[in-house]
Amino acid sequence: MPANRLTRVLIVDDSAVMRSLLRSVVSSDEQLEVAGTATDGASALASLELVRPDLILLDVEMPVMDGLVTLKQLRARGHKMPIIMCSSLTHRGAKVTIEALAGGASDYVAKPRGQESRAAAMRALANDLIPKIHALASQPSTPAEIAAHDAARLPALLPLAPPKPQTVRFPASVAPSVVVAGVSTGGPAALDVFLPALPAAFPLPLLIVQHMPELFTGLLAERLNARCKLRVREATEGAAISAGTAYIARGNWHLEVVHGAGAAARPVLHLSQGALENYCRPAADVLFRSAARVYGGAVLAVVLTGMGSDGLNGSRVIREQGGCVVAQDQASSIVWGMPGAVARAGLVQKILPLEAIAPEILKMVSRPPATGEPHETHRLIV
Repeated sequence: MPANRLTRVLIVDDSAVMRSLLRSVVSSDEQLEVAGTATDGASALASLELVRPDLILLDVEMPVMDGLVTLKQLRARGHKMPIIMCSSLTHRGAKVTIEALAGGASDYVAKPRGQESRAAAMRALANDLIPKIHALASQPSTPAEIAAHDAARLPALLPLAPPKPQTVRFPASVAPSVVVAGVSTGGPAALDVFLPALPAAFPLPLLIVQHMPELFTGLLAERLNARCKLRVREATEGAAISAGTAYIARGNWHLEVVHGAGAAARPVLHLSQGALENYCRPAADVLFRSAARVYGGAVLAVVLTGMGSDGLNGSRVIREQGGCVVAQDQASSIVWGMPGAVARAGLVQKILPLEAIAPEILKMVSRPPATGEPHETHRLIV
């Protein structure tokens, strides 16, 4: 989208109070404008040609046509604009939101509750919503747009970059014993592709940080477990780490790997409520560092779509130990923040489309241990 044009936002919510709050939040940002409002999905669909939004804020629960049905209709009709679901923090709201995120929604925000005033509710919603709108609205969608986007951002991203790729040396990688993954914006849809592609007999455990509240992560694990050949569980304190199982970090709790009791004990999971990292809890950096402490160089890190740079520092620790890092490419990412950060830092062995990541991992886990001199990787210039 041209940099000098305002991002047009369509607000769809049956609550007059919520529509008013969302309108105030969107209008408070000088780069955004309210394209229109609708009270249900059917009205929103009917208004698209008139209002031509760049992004839609879509309520989950509405009469006439709810958010999930509206989302499916939008995608079935070929509309590709980003859609942010507005969810209540209830079991039903969270469950429907998970389905929406897996079915094509770009992200979600939780409706504010418990604030002492409208101004406080507006601040809380704006702090969550505005960065997501900007991140989603700025994402290029075609190869030509991606190339132009990268060219425009090059001086800011890499002011000291040499004119050709810079060679970086790391210790030689060994065959991995564990897979760790970090994902945020667009995560449920990405995990919906990545995890079902792995077999029931996958020989390693997978530990996954998805940035989500506590109410959502258990429901996400349940949904993925029903869709995957391997087992998917929400992480629990002290659980022994088993091959063929994917553990989803519990919302609002950091997930770490620690040594089990006894010399022969398997590593176990540890949940903590330490300080936020990268404004997140759980944080991928916390998980990645702990995995490197326990498994050394036998860690394979996967960095998937997401805002920000969570996973960057942890990936550096993994590479310094001799582990591997794979990142999702920009074209298949909802937001190329997290994977882009590790790619630009020269920490990745492979940058792959989402659907190619599981097959590549299967190749990597079956290879013999590497020996000899440290290998070379190349810093990606974008």
